[in-house]
Amino acid sequence: MPFKHLRHSLSSITFYLHFSPTISPKPSFTRFSAAILSHAMAGTPENFSTDATTPAVTDAEADDVKFGFQRAEMYQSKLAGTATSYDRHLFLCYKSHETWPSRVEASDSDLLPMLLSNALKARKDDIKIKTMLTICEVRDDMEVSDGDVLIFPEMIKYRDLKESDVDAFVDDVLVNGNPWSSGLQKSLSGSYVFVCAHSNRDKRCGVCGPILIEEFGKAIESKGLKDKVYVTACSHIGGHKYAGNVIIFSPDKDGKIVGHWYGYVAPDDVPVLIDEHIGEGKVIERLWRFVLVVLSFVSLLHALLLFCHMVQVATFLFGFWRIGPWLLEEIS
Repeated sequence: MPFKHLRHSLSSITFYLHFSPTISPKPSFTRFSAAILSHAMAGTPENFSTDATTPAVTDAEADDVKFGFQRAEMYQSKLAGTATSYDRHLFLCYKSHETWPSRVEASDSDLLPMLLSNALKARKDDIKIKTMLTICEVRDDMEVSDGDVLIFPEMIKYRDLKESDVDAFVDDVLVNGNPWSSGLQKSLSGSYVFVCAHSNRDKRCGVCGPILIEEFGKAIESKGLKDKVYVTACSHIGGHKYAGNVIIFSPDKDGKIVGHWYGYVAPDDVPVLIDEHIGEGKVIERLWRFVLVVLSFVSLLHALLLFCHMVQVATFLFGFWRIGPWLLEEIS
């Protein structure tokens, strides 16, 4: 078995040893009338009015039916394991999600994201920790500005990365594992929520993302978590059909920072994610896609021993299945 597959198996085993999923009821949404749905799905122009008793379909309602939380594909696919395994997440804070082009990391008009993405690809073989790059929106309440870099699960922030700094930053921090020689390293605290709202990449994320960000903001405010939970938009992370896509980096029950991916997140799920996932360290299984967790040596050893034990048991059962009939015949 190749090492990367063994490692993925060990990560999965360790995940189930450390996390206790909880199943929350499937959310209910306000349903539009049959007339509204049929007209919207048929592509009838919005803001129409057929008679005094038929309400007009707004742009927001039509978008929700086609691309939002009412879309036909919602909840139709299994979510668990629908993300590529990786070990470190790099977020480059850059402008607004409304201005990002479809391929913001490859846009000639957005040099900083493009240069950082190209540098990661060029040094891929030298970077020992598999790293994923995502762009996130600049928000005042997160105290970030253009060029700031957030690194998870290490919970590190570097300020003001410039185009001329990219190669040195990648070499210092990602290749050699040292602090950036030209920047001040700051530790992050609290929980960070990233919501895909990359409208120019996919309309589903563009419709669902901003609504979820607004709901998270309201919940954070009402629960008095303004300095403990931070939310912002992020660029494409994979799996448009699972929109709303959410990544949450927060401490688990043991205080270790873990990154959980969730899909099909709807507004009704926001209080559950804040209260149960962030507040209690529970995993919401029906929405869960993937977990980024750095295994300690002890955890890895424990998972390896468990895996070896499982292999021994499986080998014994297979052997018994092969010789069982002969053995029973000899005994009788």
